Amino acid sequence: MRAAAEHSALGEEETSGDPGMTAFSRNVLKMMEKIEYRRCEGGGEDLEDIFRLRYNSYLSAGMIKSDVSRMVIDAYEDLPTTITYGVYYDGNLVSTVRIQHASREDPRCPSLKVFGDIIEPRIAAGESFIDPSRFAADLEWSASLKVLPYITLRLPMLACRYFKTSACLQAIKGEHAAFYKRVFVAEPLVQGRMYPGLTCPVDLWQSPSPLVWQQGIRRFAFFRANPMEERMLFGKRSLENAPLTILPTAKYLSYAA
Repeated sequence: MRAAAEHSALGEEETSGDPGMTAFSRNVLKMMEKIEYRRCEGGGEDLEDIFRLRYNSYLSAGMIKSDVSRMVIDAYEDLPTTITYGVYYDGNLVSTVRIQHASREDPRCPSLKVFGDIIEPRIAAGESFIDPSRFAADLEWSASLKVLPYITLRLPMLACRYFKTSACLQAIKGEHAAFYKRVFVAEPLVQGRMYPGLTCPVDLWQSPSPLVWQQGIRRFAFFRANPMEERMLFGKRSLENAPLTILPTAKYLSYAA
């Protein structure tokens, strides 16, 4: 998330020639012409690449201990509510994120394990959540693609709209809170708990729905998506018939502030 702190240098608040659109959004939309999202389910080389990317990213950040497998895998990979995404730039895997849709029907998610005293009563009362986890970015690509956090975390924001959830959860290190508060209108819930497999404590924040995606769409043109993209990203599918690769649709949609 260090790259996200450089938003001012990237022109996030600078307006472009298009009415209502910032130069930052314009630049990200241009970059997204080379972006592909892949739903990585059912095993295979794509998932193995993602597990290795997680390991390299977390080890470099000092968030995990070294392991002979050189992969980061946990018990949530194969749940029916789990979707793991690889983000590819010009054919190269550059980042990844995993989401769980936690609801009364199936509440299992990493944040429930760590912050169950906060989340479990809310789920029992009928609330539901998107719980993003295992966000990781390739170290070399992050240096040149400084907007990777925006492009990758676009996915859980869109998932909140698709699944009509109460909020998007964020289990994050304290140093990243400013980014989530600014971009995803996040608010703090709990501080300083240990997360499965990590060596450092994390805080729990939430971004209320529909505020998270309403504000995101209003501020950033690249957070928009058409219904077809959302169905491909989050809808139920058979592994035989569904497309492996999903292209962002934001650039095809009209934008107004």
